[in-house]
Amino acid sequence: MNMKLFALILSLLLAGTSVFSQPSADTAAAELPLRRLAIFSSGVGFFQHAGNISSSALVPARITLPFSAAAVNDALKSLVVNDPGSDFPTVTYASATALRETLKGLKIDLSGTPEIGDILNSLKGTEVEIAGPVPISGRILGVEKRERGISLSGEETAEAWLSLYSAGAIRMIALKDISSFSFKDDAVNTDLKRALDLIMAAQGKNTRDLLLSLPGVGSRDVSLSYVIPVPVWKVTYRLDLGAAASASFFQGWAIVDNDSDTDWNGVELSLVTGRPVSFIQNLYAPYRTARPVVPLAIAGIAESHSYESGSSWESYDEDEYEASSSILSAPQPMAEMSKMDRSSAAPLPSNYRTAAGNALGDQFEFTLKNPIHLERRRSAMLPLVEGSINAEKILVFPGARAVPGVSLNPAISAELTNTSGMKLPAGPITVYDGGTYAGDALIEFFPENEKRLISYGDDLSVSGSADFTSSRFFSAVTVRGGVMTISRRQSYERVYTIRNASGEAKKIIIEHPVTQGTTLAEPAAFDERTPSLYRFKSLLPAKGELKFTVREDQPLSERIVLAQLRKETFVSYTTNQEIPAAVRNALQKAVELKQKADEEAAAKQELENQLARLVSEQNRIRQNLEAVGNQTPQGQTYLQRMAALDDGIDTWNDKITEAGAKVQAAQKDYENYLANLEISG
Repeated sequence: MNMKLFALILSLLLAGTSVFSQPSADTAAAELPLRRLAIFSSGVGFFQHAGNISSSALVPARITLPFSAAAVNDALKSLVVNDPGSDFPTVTYASATALRETLKGLKIDLSGTPEIGDILNSLKGTEVEIAGPVPISGRILGVEKRERGISLSGEETAEAWLSLYSAGAIRMIALKDISSFSFKDDAVNTDLKRALDLIMAAQGKNTRDLLLSLPGVGSRDVSLSYVIPVPVWKVTYRLDLGAAASASFFQGWAIVDNDSDTDWNGVELSLVTGRPVSFIQNLYAPYRTARPVVPLAIAGIAESHSYESGSSWESYDEDEYEASSSILSAPQPMAEMSKMDRSSAAPLPSNYRTAAGNALGDQFEFTLKNPIHLERRRSAMLPLVEGSINAEKILVFPGARAVPGVSLNPAISAELTNTSGMKLPAGPITVYDGGTYAGDALIEFFPENEKRLISYGDDLSVSGSADFTSSRFFSAVTVRGGVMTISRRQSYERVYTIRNASGEAKKIIIEHPVTQGTTLAEPAAFDERTPSLYRFKSLLPAKGELKFTVREDQPLSERIVLAQLRKETFVSYTTNQEIPAAVRNALQKAVELKQKADEEAAAKQELENQLARLVSEQNRIRQNLEAVGNQTPQGQTYLQRMAALDDGIDTWNDKITEAGAKVQAAQKDYENYLANLEISG
């Protein structure tokens, strides 16, 4: 017998679970048709059902909402019920593990992917009747694996044997020798049939049913809505530039897909463009959290505590507390929760008749003027916008791509102004010129009254190139508070040369990349600017050439603390011809004061060196005196020389003190001059 008999069937265990949601006798089935659908560019759809239901106090209305497995989390997250006659609607559904847990609870467990040996081994003690070479019946003890030998590939092989208690003895039977078997226990056979029925019912079903129960009395109108994933709607445009800008024709189509198992019949369809926050949270699957193990509570000695002083209840702002509490806890009527405010609808120009447009917060909603009919698993292209639009043919030269020595063709383009009264979503545009196909273009999200360029080809009769230069110029110098600030200007210049070989004058836009940190110096103004580009409009003569210069200036500043300069660096500034003469003369005087201070310091240093030599000689004589003694003739000579050196040291100390005063005075004159110097040029 095949050891993997159930493997294919049991692989379907995670299929849909609506088999657990059969109608009961105490509920009344109801149906709410789909009335309205809004598809968002974020990949979700807002579905709204509405209709009339009837129920009694004993028999609530029951509505079954089937969802795909991929949509059930979003449905649980967003479902809104509006039933004015019911004060306690409930939604029930089989959990994500319902089928598996049901199968595991049966006497024969098919919840995994068991082999025959696994099934028999799990039914120890069950009485079974086996057909084989020798028919036998008995009670199952278990299944074990025995080594059989080595296969041709060198792997060990094992064989399953069934242990059976039969007629007072234990019999061993190889499973491969069993042709069939049956259970004598009716309960096991019943559960086996039930398990197979459940698996078969779930086969190929990938839906989850939410069962909505609406208790209430009488007939009434109810509605419900939810948000689930849907294919993103697409948009495609056609633009015929025509003979004049005012005659340009613009047409937009929306492409929608009904990938559900439900037909859309007479549904009001809205298409919403924008970028709302949208996410999935796993609400369908049961979730268990880890909990700590707490020791048993055994009475013991209480700990002592001290408490800080607290405020009384009256010290709170009671009005403020009540207001905040009402906001947090007041129940909101379910009817109001399902309403969408349309009071901000903006009227459309009369020539745009295919869809009505509404501002919807930061999004924009297109509502088709006629209800749609779209069968399941079908797609449709629906009219979105149609009418004239302001469009001007123009060439666009891509300055950012221009490099010296390389010739580029400008793009054949059109400058559009969104006069549709709608925020138009991004999409492709097929461009016609006088009814003839001219090319394809792309457009990003297009707000109302905004201008946008589209390009749909290259003009081979026009070519252009660019040359670059960069230079640095002196601007100004300022000395204040001992700091010299030198201002310079870094100039970046591009000269665009555009040549027109055709006999027709053409309008052209030169796009020039913005150099960060610069300001536009030439020309004085731009026609348009983006975060990365300047745009300049000009006229390209027929059979002629256009030279267009763009210069950007970047201010540079160098800050120098004069007191920290080395002498040779300081002197270099006094001879720099970029610096104005008045500033150079002031710096020259500072150099002279610095030189005088340095000379005084050098003179003082020389005196200190002379003193050091005298002290060294005195130390040498003192050592000799200690060696010969002061009573010897030689010692007496040393004593006389030491006395003379002492007089000399006193004289040099006086000179060093005088020299130090001169150094301080010269340094002070230099520092004061720098601190008080204020000049610019």
